[in-house]
Amino acid sequence: MKGTRYTYDDRGPFLDKLKELVGQGVTSTEMELVVPFPMHEIEHILQLKESKLRFFTLFGALAGLLTGFALTMGTVADWPLITGGKPLMSIPAFLVIAFELTILFGAVSSFIGFLILARLPAPMTVLEPVEHNNQFTITVFHKEGK
Repeated sequence: MKGTRYTYDDRGPFLDKLKELVGQGVTSTEMELVVPFPMHEIEHILQLKESKLRFFTLFGALAGLLTGFALTMGTVADWPLITGGKPLMSIPAFLVIAFELTILFGAVSSFIGFLILARLPAPMTVLEPVEHNNQFTITVFHKEGK
């Protein structure tokens, strides 16, 4: 696919051109933007959807919580150790392990979800073959036949 490239040295004309292209009906999947620093205005102009990464984190954290309680309760059920007449299934004592596994599983699943959603590792898609020299660049890809 061939594309038209617009290059600007300042963010004002860049944002104006981006608004103009979006107004003409160009979607975010039909263009590629390269900017020298993060700009939140781009997200508002393109009206991007929220990331699905939060679901990876939620399901990982819930799996960690359930694993933490299952691990501790299963261990007590297999090897009961009665000390001082205390109950065997003592939830407050199990909260520490459940909390730690919630954090661990949530963090690991977030990292794995990031890799999946970003389609990584794929070094050829990460490295940009063209140097933009701190310029604001919009590349609009044209479909074949247009």
